Amino acid sequence: MQSASGAGRLQADGALALITALWGVTFVVVKDALGFSDPFSFLALRFAVGALLLSALSGREVLRPRNLRHGAQLATLLFAGFALQTVGLTETTPSRSAFITGMCVLFVPLLSLVLFRRVPRVGSLVGAALAAVGMYALTRPDAGSGVSGFSRGDLLTLGCAVAYAGHITLTERYAPKEGVMGLVAVQLWGVSLMSAACLPFVHRSVTWTPSFVGAVLVCGVLASALAISVQTWAQARTTAVRASLIYAMEPVFAACYSVALGYEVLGAREVLGGGLILTGVLASDVGTAAWDWWRARRQGTVA
Repeated sequence: MQSASGAGRLQADGALALITALWGVTFVVVKDALGFSDPFSFLALRFAVGALLLSALSGREVLRPRNLRHGAQLATLLFAGFALQTVGLTETTPSRSAFITGMCVLFVPLLSLVLFRRVPRVGSLVGAALAAVGMYALTRPDAGSGVSGFSRGDLLTLGCAVAYAGHITLTERYAPKEGVMGLVAVQLWGVSLMSAACLPFVHRSVTWTPSFVGAVLVCGVLASALAISVQTWAQARTTAVRASLIYAMEPVFAACYSVALGYEVLGAREVLGGGLILTGVLASDVGTAAWDWWRARRQGTVA
C-alpha cells in the first residue's frame, strides 16, 4: 500500500511539473497578448473558451451541487489572484510582483496549518524557504531602479499571493479522485464571469489579430482547461505544500523559454535563483523521504 501511494504521488508531482512548464511557456504568450487587449477582456475570453470546452466534455457534472459549491469558492480565489496581481502591476515593478506572488510558496504551509491543523513536514519547510530565497534571487529589483519601500501595488500583489495559496490549499481538500472536469468547468466559468463583470469599470480595448486569437485559444484550452484539470487531478494525490514548491519552478521554466526565444540572456542571478528553487523542490521530496526512512529505521532499531 505504501509503495502504491508513493508511486501515485510521484505521478502527481510529475504531472504538476509538466503543467508548470506549460504555464512557463504561456507567460510569454500572455505578455504578447496583452499588447492587443486589456487584461480583463483577455481573462474573460480565455476562461470562457476553457469553460465551454470542459462543459461540453463533462456534461451534467457541471451542475452537481458539490461541484457548484466548491467550484464557486475556488473560482473566487482564482479570480482574486488574477485581479489583484493585474491591478498591483500598475503600481509596482514586474520583478517585485513576481517575487511577492511567489511568496505563495510560504503561505501554503501556513494556511494548511491554520485551516486544517496540518503541521508541515520539516523537508517541506526547508524546501519552501529555499524556494523563496531562490525566487528573490531570480526576480529581485535591479539596483538603481528607483523602487523602494512597500507600495500599494506591493500590498495588492501580496493579497494575490495569499489568494493563490488559498486556491492551492483548498484544491487539495476539494479535488475529487475522479470526474474533475465538472469542478474545473465551474471554476473557469466563475473567473470568466467575474472578469466580464469588471469590464464596465475599466478601459476596454481588444484588437482581433491572429496572434491574439491564437493566444486566447492556447491559454483557454491548454493553460486553463487542460492545466487546471491536471492540477485538480494531481492535487487529489499529493499535498498542497509539495504542489506549491513545484509551482515555484515556473519562473525557471519561463526564464529558459525567454532565453530560447532570444528575449534575454541567462545571467548569474538567474542561475543562482533557479538553482535554489530546484534545490528547494528536491529538499521537499528527497529530504522528506530520507527523514521518513531514517525515523522508520530508528524506530525499528529501538524496537
